[in-house]
Amino acid sequence: MKKSIYASVMAITFLGADAAVAQRVDLRSGDLAVLSGQKTVNVEYDYSSFGVGKFATEQEYLDKKSAEYNSKEAGKGDTWKKAWVEDRKARYEPKFEELFNKGMEDKGLKAVQSRPDAQYTLIVRTKFVEPGFNVGVMRKNAYVDYEVDLVESANKSAKVAEIAMRNVPGGQFGGFDFDTGVRIAESYAKAGKSLAAFLDKKIK
Repeated sequence: MKKSIYASVMAITFLGADAAVAQRVDLRSGDLAVLSGQKTVNVEYDYSSFGVGKFATEQEYLDKKSAEYNSKEAGKGDTWKKAWVEDRKARYEPKFEELFNKGMEDKGLKAVQSRPDAQYTLIVRTKFVEPGFNVGVMRKNAYVDYEVDLVESANKSAKVAEIAMRNVPGGQFGGFDFDTGVRIAESYAKAGKSLAAFLDKKIK
């Protein structure tokens, strides 16, 4: 009974800590009004440099976690590492675009990959990932920090605007997000939704 009460208190504590980490969307520079009247914006994703949890680089995190899994079961770490990367195309990017496009329906703007004919491109850079955890009696949401650049598709060095999105949470209601990829995917979904809401106020 005491263990059950302790577990409940700890779970609430972790959830409370997540709630205290406020999500923020900031326009650091530039003007987003150029998207007014645009029907399509090209979207690209950049995972080239970001920290994970207590690790300064993604590679450090992957090496440590995959070694731990492999030590428990041969090949498990390699499978996990492969899934970590594949989740980007399979889960994260579709979630981001789905929620972004749903939020921009009223403006008639749609984000689509591989559309170099679009006048502008959104470059979504992942800058930090907290994977979180869910072990049943205790859980912690994932959260991700992003930088989003709006650039000219024909000249991507011409930055039109820069947006920072910090502490974007990821987790499923009901606590069924035992898989790391599920939690992180929910952050990308939330990021897409939040970015659309932010743009909706900035463009006509």
